[in-house]
Amino acid sequence: MWQDNQVKFDVSLSQMEMRSGEYLIDKLDMIEDTKGNSGDRGRLLVTNLRIMWHSIAYPRVNLSIGFNTFDNVTTKFINTLFGTTTQALYVLTSYKNCRYEFIFSNMNNRSSRHYTSVMGVYRAYISSKIYREIKLRAGIILNGRLSILPQEIIELTTAGVWNLSTDQGNVGTFIISNVRIVWYAEMNEQFNVSMPYLTINSINIRSSKFGPTLVITTTESSGSFILGFRVDPSEELRFLHSKITSSYETYSKSPIFGVEYTFEHESIDQAEVVTEQITETDITEDEISNVFSVYFSEGEVKQRKPMLAQNLGLSVEEPKEGSTLEMLWELFPTNK
Repeated sequence: MWQDNQVKFDVSLSQMEMRSGEYLIDKLDMIEDTKGNSGDRGRLLVTNLRIMWHSIAYPRVNLSIGFNTFDNVTTKFINTLFGTTTQALYVLTSYKNCRYEFIFSNMNNRSSRHYTSVMGVYRAYISSKIYREIKLRAGIILNGRLSILPQEIIELTTAGVWNLSTDQGNVGTFIISNVRIVWYAEMNEQFNVSMPYLTINSINIRSSKFGPTLVITTTESSGSFILGFRVDPSEELRFLHSKITSSYETYSKSPIFGVEYTFEHESIDQAEVVTEQITETDITEDEISNVFSVYFSEGEVKQRKPMLAQNLGLSVEEPKEGSTLEMLWELFPTNK
């Protein structure tokens, strides 16, 4: 799943569509991408995985910013083109060893939804990571009972299941729900693991020195863990494998990411967004290269030396590395 883990610029409209399990939480028109497209009226979409912005006039000019790339989200007052100040949404992100900053301002100065919605949904995303990340030795068991998550339904509980992470193994309880698999040791509840289906790569039965073993591997992004479990008799092991596989397949068709947000204002019309038709303009990868340089966050840097711009007849600050003065003036970069 890339939607919450990547920062993308000028993507195809198909990548702006909701993936399975992703849903629209808020939609705001009259939103300006102040840093990259100042003065251009756009639309801000807030989902349970990311925020997206696109130009109204040129929908192919767009952004997709996953919540998992956020380093900081806050507000700041900025000057507008009309000589007034407005409270803008400020987002600082990290992606592929680069830092990007985004500033979104609302052309409707009386509205604060552009930052209240994003900040509220982001907090909900952060607080629900247990739906999407592996947790080891976490406080998920209290007095021998699993702390059940909102939207979670327990489907099967099996005692006497051995975790084979050590040479001797540890016996414990295996729990299958509609969003994850949980195992915890009988002798020590803090020795446990919570594996959301989102993190699972494969579920198999293999031979080992312990006999037939249920082997669960996780995705590379989740740490590439390999966990082995054994239960007797072998029929019970096969049933456990069948049940996990079935629950995993059901989850994959309709995943639950755990992000819940309650509106403080009237909710949006979901159907309006789904049925809206936008004509996509074909733009090659070369044409949109270097657009992301506008959003680079350099932190605290000294002012760059001035240079003479022959075409302007003025001395201007030297552009950032990878940018030219011509690029800064272009809406759609032209072919060279």
